[in-house]
Amino acid sequence: MSLSVQFETMAAMVAMGLLFGMLLDTYQRFLKRPNRSRVLSFFTDIMFWCTFGMLIFYCLYRINFGEIRLYIFLALLCGFSAYQALFKYLYLRLLERIILIIVNIFLFLKKCVYFLLILPVTILIKTVLSIISFIGKILMFLAKTSLHLLLFIGKVIFSPVIFIWRLFPSRIQKKAASLNKKLAGFFLFIKNKTINTANRWKK
Repeated sequence: MSLSVQFETMAAMVAMGLLFGMLLDTYQRFLKRPNRSRVLSFFTDIMFWCTFGMLIFYCLYRINFGEIRLYIFLALLCGFSAYQALFKYLYLRLLERIILIIVNIFLFLKKCVYFLLILPVTILIKTVLSIISFIGKILMFLAKTSLHLLLFIGKVIFSPVIFIWRLFPSRIQKKAASLNKKLAGFFLFIKNKTINTANRWKK
């Protein structure tokens, strides 16, 4: 390797050491190791180290076609040490602020979606259901009132007819009474059905 390539390699490895420190702290911040199972932490650790190892090799390949020298590891260690001594505190503060900003943006968007979309749709659905229920109750009330009114009118109209009917012979009255029971049962069924439906709407 030429001197310029070696210098570029060292500078790149120092930068990778700094990047490693940042990525490691970010990984530890989001992993929350005390709250994670050991098995999950084991697999995530392997993925982290393999990913960073491939990143280093890719960087070396782009600079010196993947040649490895001792000073490469020293440069990585130098960059990581510089991060720990000079930049770790600042980066952790910046990371916490970025996380806080992202969380606040997420909560803001969540509230916007709730108040601008979910809440109006919910209110609209409840309003429509209330209107339908109110109209249904009115219709059931009108139906019950009309039924009672018809029964009253029927009694008024048929009272003279019943009086005249009693003057007929008993044989004719028995046949008519049998037919009347069937009709009465049918109308009673209709009445009970209407009342039950009205009670359901009231609930």
